[in-house]
Amino acid sequence: MKSTLVTHKTLWHALIITLVAAFAGMVQAQAEPGDSPQLPGAVDVRIIVDISGSMKQNDPQNLRRPAVRLLARLLPDGATSGVWTFGQYVNMLVPHREVNDAWRDMAIAQSDAINSVAMRTNLGAAIETASDGYFTGGILSNTHFIVLTDGKVDISRNPSANKAEANRILDTLVPPLKQQGARFHAVALSAEADSEFLRRLAADSNGSFHVAENADDLSRAFLDAFNAAVPQEQTPIDDDGFMVDAGVTEYTALIFWGDSETSANRTLALKAPGAAAATLQQHPDNIRWAREPGYDLITVTDPVAGRWILDGQLGQGSRVSVVSDLRMIVSPIPGTFSIEEPLAIRVRLFDGNEPITNADFLSVLTVNLTLAHEDGRRGTKLLSEQSPPADGVYRYNIAEMPTAGQYQVVVEARSSTFARKFSGTTRFEPAAGAEVSAANAPLFAPEIDAANPFKTATPTEPEPQPNTAPAVDEAPAPEPAGEPVAEVKPVIEPVAEPEPAEPKSADSAIAPWMIAAGAGALLVLALLIWLLLRKRKNTDEIDAETNAEVNVKAEAAAPVPAPEVAAVPVITDIDEPENVLELSPDDLIEPEIEPEPAAEPVVDETPVPTIEPLPEETMPLVKPEEGDPEPLAFDDDFELSFPDDELEATLAEPEELADDELGLDDLDLSEFDDLPGAEVEKGAEKDTSPEPKKTPDNDPKK
Repeated sequence: MKSTLVTHKTLWHALIITLVAAFAGMVQAQAEPGDSPQLPGAVDVRIIVDISGSMKQNDPQNLRRPAVRLLARLLPDGATSGVWTFGQYVNMLVPHREVNDAWRDMAIAQSDAINSVAMRTNLGAAIETASDGYFTGGILSNTHFIVLTDGKVDISRNPSANKAEANRILDTLVPPLKQQGARFHAVALSAEADSEFLRRLAADSNGSFHVAENADDLSRAFLDAFNAAVPQEQTPIDDDGFMVDAGVTEYTALIFWGDSETSANRTLALKAPGAAAATLQQHPDNIRWAREPGYDLITVTDPVAGRWILDGQLGQGSRVSVVSDLRMIVSPIPGTFSIEEPLAIRVRLFDGNEPITNADFLSVLTVNLTLAHEDGRRGTKLLSEQSPPADGVYRYNIAEMPTAGQYQVVVEARSSTFARKFSGTTRFEPAAGAEVSAANAPLFAPEIDAANPFKTATPTEPEPQPNTAPAVDEAPAPEPAGEPVAEVKPVIEPVAEPEPAEPKSADSAIAPWMIAAGAGALLVLALLIWLLLRKRKNTDEIDAETNAEVNVKAEAAAPVPAPEVAAVPVITDIDEPENVLELSPDDLIEPEIEPEPAAEPVVDETPVPTIEPLPEETMPLVKPEEGDPEPLAFDDDFELSFPDDELEATLAEPEELADDELGLDDLDLSEFDDLPGAEVEKGAEKDTSPEPKKTPDNDPKK
């Protein structure tokens, strides 16, 4: 019974632990859904460059060369990459290899071979060649294709053949690659490029689409495509400088030239904290400085912590990427988003390989999300306005924008000694049939530009309107003539209210996780209760079986009366003279003899000792002597031929023993006289055997 109580106590403890774990799982499911940002793995980038003859007009200075060299220098160690050029035919310009200093030097040298002499634009053949699974063992899960072209698919003089080839690329060639995880980032150079085809190529593979209006914008467009494939962790540039924290082991400053600058008048200096300015012509050994048409690329290893100053013009798109154990990771930005497929912003900081959840560290951070439309309008949302998230992940969902088009997404995290930045591009696609804003209508109200220029998709957004309605109604009451003010305030209120409603939006997205966790906890609880009841039932059954066994053993412990019960009827019958006949002494003995066969296994009769024959191995062998006849050999066909009359006479006449031979009478068999049945056997022997010959008393044998 004590063990049963212990088992029940153990089950109750297990039940309590399970409920606590289920509750923790619900909290974890609420705090950390499956879309939390993770550290990226090794990336595979394959660059495909158009070298058709039309590039002579669209890229007369061949700025594709410095653009390719820029990507080669920015690719991180451990990545894999290759460069292909295509026209009518496809050529592997730089072999697909692991990225290291040797590969970068080869790519920079081979970039001079990029030209504009090809006859056609056979993009399909280029994709087929570059997507060969041989390079990565058939795995394309983290492969990004950066495609640059200035025209349309052109494989023949027949327009129908060209259109069929374009459809083949989109409908047959790309879908299997997308299923393997490959993404295409298309760059259209000039207005002559088939932007619709390239945009669909990117959208169908969840990639990105970029336009370079002219060759001068090519490096920036290439950089945006590269940043979509390999997001760069940056430190923000403020005015003329940037902050480097103690955890940075290396940084690379990409500084684009100003609009009016050329290689002849370009000037730029970099000043470290407390040090002299470094230039292209004169800089320390820990600085590598490369100048290409349109940009300067400066890499500094083991930089001094503090604020660095850039003395010179900073063109649009300039950035400083850093290498550090302290990282800010943002979830991948899709090429497009819509109401049906919202843009999910997830931000998480890592120290090495571990996510940062320290509330003391996160509480001093300011995390901002900024969206900038392609027409220049922008707005910022504060993600860290509340207490730090328990799992360290900042979340925000964007499902609707007031205007379709290209948007730049910028996330910044800052403290007094730390700063990180992320940037990417995406495009908002309104739903089919949605109303489009008028061309001359303001995108945002003036009051909204500084606060929050975009809307969040949340079902709770209409709910605050009834609560704010009295405030709006009361406001116009003292100012009946202020109708324009009354019109502005309703616009401000609905947009300002979604900020506190944002957590509800996030919670609503996580509700299925909570429901699943709660259902799992209830299921476990029901299972444990069933097991507890089952255990108690089994214990009762075991106790009952134990009691039954004890009773059986108690009955079996007194088996002595059992044989007496069998003899009782006999004695009872004898005691009843009216039912029992008179028995003679011989008859009374008979019942005593009859039970003996049943008791035979119990009676142990002494067996007659017999002389066991020795095994053949132990029997002594008698070797024949010289002169002895050879033993006869018999086979299966042997027949004994002996006259019958001689055989009978021989058997009838006893053979007389020689003087030196012993007979049966010579043996003393008196020791066997006391054996059971010996007298009977002797008597039988006297009756059947002939009388033995008497031996004289003076016979020496006697």
